[in-house]
Amino acid sequence: MKILFLGDVMGRAGRAAISEHLPRLREAWRLDFVVVNGENATSGVGLSGDHAKVLLDAGADVITLGDHAFDQKDMLTFIANEPRIIRPLNFSKAAPGAGARVFKAPGGRKVLVAQVLGQVFMKRPFDDPFSALDALLRQYPLGGQISASLIDIHCEATSEKMGVGHFCDGRASIVVGTHTHVPTADVMILPGGTAYQSDAGMCGDYNSVIGMEKTEPMRRFVTGMPKGRFTPAMEEATLSGLYVETDDRTGKALRVQMVRQGGRLSPAGPE
Repeated sequence: MKILFLGDVMGRAGRAAISEHLPRLREAWRLDFVVVNGENATSGVGLSGDHAKVLLDAGADVITLGDHAFDQKDMLTFIANEPRIIRPLNFSKAAPGAGARVFKAPGGRKVLVAQVLGQVFMKRPFDDPFSALDALLRQYPLGGQISASLIDIHCEATSEKMGVGHFCDGRASIVVGTHTHVPTADVMILPGGTAYQSDAGMCGDYNSVIGMEKTEPMRRFVTGMPKGRFTPAMEEATLSGLYVETDDRTGKALRVQMVRQGGRLSPAGPE
């Protein structure tokens, strides 16, 4: 199976990059399944229902969220009626929606998609991601009723992301990090057959401070004093993510490659 994961969509520029590039990539790379992290797609904080529709209409099969899952209040009701949106598995038990679901892919294949939040350096205390994933992956082992599984680990610490990767090695097809908006250069297949990257990067304007227009973040770093609000940078965005090919029988990764399309970063992707 050919699977594409795209990192945090950042504001209007990120949405535009998805709308511009994803339909072309689905066709050119003959993608079977696409997952997009959309938790910063609306003004850099959260995801609205209208902007979720934009990402889904562009070709996303599933949208994952993150710690800003419900910053846009209409998502509290929208997610209850849109099964293609996944909130974190270890979020509040009172939160609407689901943290994991099995989705249909072409040819009768099934894909498990889940997201967990990390605990290290995060502003809020979330439930243990390891125990949440352990129960889930015991329920949906590779080579069973699912053809592939993707885990989005949304957290600050690369060490925690790597810990999750090794914890899931051989149990999930893909473990990919989000949240820091900076793509990492550690794309690999772990010894047990799980494709891994610490952070997929963002789909946003990289002439910025992690997707935000530079002036206000730099003022705060230099002076320690805020003056205005953070606003998403608006120049051309780079589409950033991870491309993985999996074995339908075992669910293990056969090939993995970073993806860069448009914008400022060097182009990369499957040939």
